[in-house]
Amino acid sequence: MAIARFKDLCLDAGDVALLGQFWAAVLGLAWERQEGGDGVLRGATPGHTIWINRVPEPKAAKNRAHLDIYARSLAELEALGATVREPFPRWTVMADPEGGEFCAFVREEIPAERLHALVVDCADPGALARWWGSVYGVEVTDNGGWFTLADVPGMPIQTMDFVPVPESKTAKNRVHWDVTTPEPTALVAAGATLLREPGGDIGWWVLADPDGNEFCAFTED
Repeated sequence: MAIARFKDLCLDAGDVALLGQFWAAVLGLAWERQEGGDGVLRGATPGHTIWINRVPEPKAAKNRAHLDIYARSLAELEALGATVREPFPRWTVMADPEGGEFCAFVREEIPAERLHALVVDCADPGALARWWGSVYGVEVTDNGGWFTLADVPGMPIQTMDFVPVPESKTAKNRVHWDVTTPEPTALVAAGATLLREPGGDIGWWVLADPDGNEFCAFTED
């Protein structure tokens, strides 16, 4: 039984306009600058929303979560400000203008949904995939060492993938996702860690999953 559904994505940025305009062009979304300094990308549904949040700290470690995207060419991405990090046979690891890693899958014809996957690095990808599968109420697919969730409620992204890495998490994630839930304490009861309750300048719960990945939980209206 699901206890939460996907709400939207959030990206930390030093230069909100730079990163926001880059990802708007890459994903075919509309860019809006918000009062207070943050920004937002909007698409066809609320689930397509990506918040660009201004933060004071620079990127200090490899992103623990990253996006897989479709593109017509690497040159097109480089013209927008991306750089190539490492080529692979089926995809290319690239970096956005602030150094945030993402993977580009080149296609002659790109689908309407250019964002293919949300990928999470893990110490134990099977365990973390099963945890998020239970949160969202969806089945887990074992791909032989890495794991996938598909058809996540509210998520206009084909898959949420969990992959093994040898390194441990060392810094706050610069890519995170938000969820909605009838009762945030149910997430804590399921194994999430409470980092901050609503109050002061925030109206949502800040939590971390069992692998330490930060996410925000909003109560449903």
